[in-house]
Amino acid sequence: MARLLIIGSLEGELGAAARVAIARGAKLGHAEGVAAGLVRLRAEGADLVLVDLRHDVVWLVQALAAERIACPVVACGRAEDADAAVRAIEGGARDFLPLPPDADLIIAMLEAAGAAPQAEGPVARDPAMLAMLARAAQLARAEASVLLTGESGTGKEVMARHLHAASRRARGPFVALNCAALPESLLESELFGHEKGAFSGAVAARKGKFEQAEGGTLLLDEIGEMDPRLQAKILRVIQEREVDRLGGSAPLKVDVRLLAATHRDLRAEVAAGRFREDLYFRLNVVALHIPALRERPADILPLAEHFCTRYAQVNGLPVRPLAPAARHRLLAHAWPGNVRELENAIHRAVLLAEGPEIGPEAIELSRPVPAIAAPAAAETAAEPAGRVAALVGRKVEEVERELILETLSHCLGNRTRAAEILGISIRTLRNKLGEYRTAGIAVTPAPGQAVPLHLAG
Repeated sequence: MARLLIIGSLEGELGAAARVAIARGAKLGHAEGVAAGLVRLRAEGADLVLVDLRHDVVWLVQALAAERIACPVVACGRAEDADAAVRAIEGGARDFLPLPPDADLIIAMLEAAGAAPQAEGPVARDPAMLAMLARAAQLARAEASVLLTGESGTGKEVMARHLHAASRRARGPFVALNCAALPESLLESELFGHEKGAFSGAVAARKGKFEQAEGGTLLLDEIGEMDPRLQAKILRVIQEREVDRLGGSAPLKVDVRLLAATHRDLRAEVAAGRFREDLYFRLNVVALHIPALRERPADILPLAEHFCTRYAQVNGLPVRPLAPAARHRLLAHAWPGNVRELENAIHRAVLLAEGPEIGPEAIELSRPVPAIAAPAAAETAAEPAGRVAALVGRKVEEVERELILETLSHCLGNRTRAAEILGISIRTLRNKLGEYRTAGIAVTPAPGQAVPLHLAG
């Protein structure tokens, strides 16, 4: 379950936000004020924090940064609280949630935080996926580490939750951490925790993800992006079954089943010297490869119907069937973004459709990557000269920026997919995008990411 912490009174409109999150399968925590909220975050962590603007949002953001607690904070208030919302966002809050809360926006914020709740198991009808699920059933009750591979958006986290739910650890916690989403300094503290005084701002001890997952399952998503120094520490945890908090004087025993996920070919990463071979073999005791959606076409319509039902219920709309022409449109698409792209397309269609059915006009799809035809013999010699001529006079950084931004736009803001196409790490991509934003250059937002209030027209 995703973990949501709400700071403020649940008797008013924040209570409505809590009910939406719980309906989506989130695990809810509550604190009356920011000081009490900070105490809960130190002890338990959270995937997203909603804070009533009547409390000191900026103080909480600064306290979290000082203690290296990586958790998105969203300020909540009414439209007339716009000035306070701007101050909160300028002070470091991730976003602003207008009250009364919109269910769709809450879900988008959970998704943007990388913690969309997934209470359901995998939806599968295609033989390729059914065969993979049969293998997963054999592995679920084991204690061995499992390496989940597959393209971005195929549902690796959904499969990890499925393995946990079918395991002997199902009554324990399921904790997921995206290794690509945090800089190394924060990632280390998130994984292993820290003691009071371990670094400037560490005013209290805090459990890391390994301790939070005690007795349950820990998923390390995008592990291929992890720095080699931290890879060595993960290897030690696996071997010794103990963690060293930052600033700690003695190791702490942990009982955790470890799952890892990546869209990269880790064998190639090992060969290139970017991933430790000993850690690869420790993680890859058994492997599950999630097929791309184009490789399991019989799953497209069942998944689409599943998402139609889910998002109709979430948004308080009637459940409507897909019209035959809409089904044909879905089946004809290549789905480069896999299940995540299908889910987003159906979510939009549920909101945009008019009438008793969801027609093809409500289904907005990304444009396919244009095929590059082989040049004719007469054009082959002229092509290099023309290509070079188009680049002469332009700076390398300008060409690089254009390539990165165009690729990101093609991927509808999906950072992981764009990094994969560009052949760079997601951390490098995030750094580049940060430089562009600082320079005042527009950057395609991530899927589900709302435009910050102080940047909106």
